[in-house]
Amino acid sequence: MELFQNYVAKGAEWAWGSLTIILLVGTGIYLSIGTRFVQFRKIGTAVKSLFQKNNDQEGDISSFQALMTSLAATIGTGNIVGVSSAIVFGGPGAVFWMWVSGTIGGATRFAEALLAVKYRVTNESGEKSGGPMYYIEHGMKERYGLNMAWLGGTFAFFGFFASFGTGNMAQANSVSQSLQVTFGINTFISGIIMAILAGCVILGGVKNIGKVTEKMVPTMALMYIGGALVAIISNYQLIPYVFNLIFANAFTGAAVGGVLGTVLRMGIARGVFSNEAGLGSAPIAHAASKNENPVTEGITASLSTFIATLVVCSMTAFVILISPMVVMSETSVMVIEESLRGAALTTVAFDALLPGVGGYIVSLGLVFFAFSTIIGWYYYGVKCAEYIGGLEIAKFYTWAWIVLVFVGAVIPLEIVWGLSDMFNGLMALPNLVGLIGLSPLVFAMLKEYDEQEALQSQCMKQVQRKPVEGIHQNKFYN
Repeated sequence: MELFQNYVAKGAEWAWGSLTIILLVGTGIYLSIGTRFVQFRKIGTAVKSLFQKNNDQEGDISSFQALMTSLAATIGTGNIVGVSSAIVFGGPGAVFWMWVSGTIGGATRFAEALLAVKYRVTNESGEKSGGPMYYIEHGMKERYGLNMAWLGGTFAFFGFFASFGTGNMAQANSVSQSLQVTFGINTFISGIIMAILAGCVILGGVKNIGKVTEKMVPTMALMYIGGALVAIISNYQLIPYVFNLIFANAFTGAAVGGVLGTVLRMGIARGVFSNEAGLGSAPIAHAASKNENPVTEGITASLSTFIATLVVCSMTAFVILISPMVVMSETSVMVIEESLRGAALTTVAFDALLPGVGGYIVSLGLVFFAFSTIIGWYYYGVKCAEYIGGLEIAKFYTWAWIVLVFVGAVIPLEIVWGLSDMFNGLMALPNLVGLIGLSPLVFAMLKEYDEQEALQSQCMKQVQRKPVEGIHQNKFYN
């Protein structure tokens, strides 16, 4: 067993090695340049889209629900545990490279969601199904005449197995352990409760998942961010020093030297883990959106990397760096107590700045973040299962998912963590092939959208803001 665990650890290390990180970052930079940094240009449009309803269009859930479902699966232990680990092992400069990852990841997420809506299909039960497996198969065939169904199947295979670890058992284990430490609840009891609650949500299908996530995600995010802001503002005099520390540490020789310096590698790796841009998971949720315009759905989706990394991760990082639990210098962060790592460091940091309530904010945040990840990742996994074996295997998958929520809550998960990390990293490779191969289509669709938007604006001025009929039609949206 120990030998197998070592092989798993090596596999996970390879899957998340320098090559994968370079490809993820390189693709993000390439798509950012090709879209003329759509994640910044259209951020106002993205925010406005959250309040628009497209109930008359085809799809299963609203764009807002799709965004919340993707965030439910994205905002999890990586935003709490991953950030503290990045700081401990990579230093304060890792936070800067997390910001870089979140910034360029917006363009990647835009392209993923655009293609997901463009190439989605309607399954036998009348639901929309989409994501990398579909745009790799249908997009590459349509554009290049290549039969790439095998590569789409490879993504679905990796996504299927990653979902059980990353999205299910690992999250359930985090919840049960947190509840046991904070409230003394037995892991067996918390496992049963989680399995029942997860079953109540996912058995209702994607529409029920969307209804739950649109309420749960904003609530949990506001609670966590609100607590962090109180802690940070209460120590506002340290904010300039923390910024200086982050930027000074980000560009030292140790930070960027070698085959991706430790600081750079830890920051980008944790940033990718926190927002999942490029992994191909989030577009599966956006494919179900009641939005027939791929470009506008992509614009909405681009918000998720900002929220997950630039907001939630930054809140965690600032609380840790401001807290008295760390001794800071320009080159490292030294934790006072060697035992403080991961969630423990974040919990103690919050509690030090918000005595009496800080620890509960982190513990409850972990519980809600992890549970929302469970229901969000269920949808990703079941769609991968559907692609591989149709609706019949998807039904079996649903019940297996519920059982494994309980299993994950009560058993040690060292091997499961390693396997899930490995498959999670491997998901990115076929997805990036699809994104790069279909990038000319992404650029062309966005260019036409920009031209139509400019023409509509010009015409509205000329006719005293009267709508121009037919201006929304686009040859790519058929």
